[in-house]
Amino acid sequence: MAKRTPSSAAPESPAAPAPSAGRSRDIGIDLGTANTLVYARGRGVILDEPSVVAIDSRSGKVLAVGAEARDAVGRTPGSITATRPLKGGVITDFEATEGMLRHFIRAARGGKGPGRGRAPRVVVCVPSGVTGVERRAVLQTAARAGARSVRLIEEPMAAAIGAGLPVHEARGSMVVDIGGGSTEIAIISLGGMVATRSARVAGDALDAAIAAYVEREFAIAVGERTAEEIKMSLGGDEPVRVRGRDKNTGMPKVVELTSEEILEAVEKPLQAIVDAVRGAFDDCPPELYGDVMERGIVLTGGGALLHGLDERLVKETGMPVVVADEPLGCVALGTGRCLEEYDKLDNVFAA
Repeated sequence: MAKRTPSSAAPESPAAPAPSAGRSRDIGIDLGTANTLVYARGRGVILDEPSVVAIDSRSGKVLAVGAEARDAVGRTPGSITATRPLKGGVITDFEATEGMLRHFIRAARGGKGPGRGRAPRVVVCVPSGVTGVERRAVLQTAARAGARSVRLIEEPMAAAIGAGLPVHEARGSMVVDIGGGSTEIAIISLGGMVATRSARVAGDALDAAIAAYVEREFAIAVGERTAEEIKMSLGGDEPVRVRGRDKNTGMPKVVELTSEEILEAVEKPLQAIVDAVRGAFDDCPPELYGDVMERGIVLTGGGALLHGLDERLVKETGMPVVVADEPLGCVALGTGRCLEEYDKLDNVFAA
């Protein structure tokens, strides 16, 4: 885990509420490019699955979702396609996304399909930069997947709530949520986002940069999962061994990558993330700028765990930086709090 840069105590993430059988129908969904987390009201986070769907291309039938579908990537016959239906945090394959949402909603309801029992209210997280068309696509897809009603909350707001930031205070809080497909940045005050940035460069872009570097420098073709493992090894004392297929000979090949080489590989997308964070201050009122300088930037999402990112942001922005206690679950936890206090936090919903 990335170490914290001293500035102030990291905010506490809210604990999952005690189970409550009468309030368990409502569902919150952190619909991510890489992973989808599902929060059931009264039960906490109950599902954390890869956002992958395996589809029979001949019939269009969804064959597998989540970890089962992910394990099929690269191992399926020609008639079966394993796909990630979201890119950059938005839906690119509506039918696959509907099948995935239907699977997750059914699992959260204990196996009950649409039409069996009362349908749940659903809150879905979306990036702050989505268009009106993309918002309607999420609303319609969730409704077709079995939701009684659907509300949207923007990811940086959910991340801030999940990280325990006082979003309703008349003081500025800044959150940077680095997911798989997008980096969401917001400066929040009085329950609203005063300044935002949404950059469609995040964990996936880092993985792609590593794969391209390995192919360019060593003529080895590596897959997404191998590239991600290389990224997660950043900061280790020993070089990481990379196994792949030599593009010139077609034979297996093993090379070693140092942390310096991995940093070189991810420099371009990493700088794009840093530039997006710095750009958010362009729209920040002077009064809130001082608040952020005092409280610091809070990092959430899987990208928050990238070794050295917090120190890089301190150097580039001059602001103190902390990593949330549970960065991977902040968006889902924030969504859950909105479910638990549905009426009280109504003003944070985007639609």
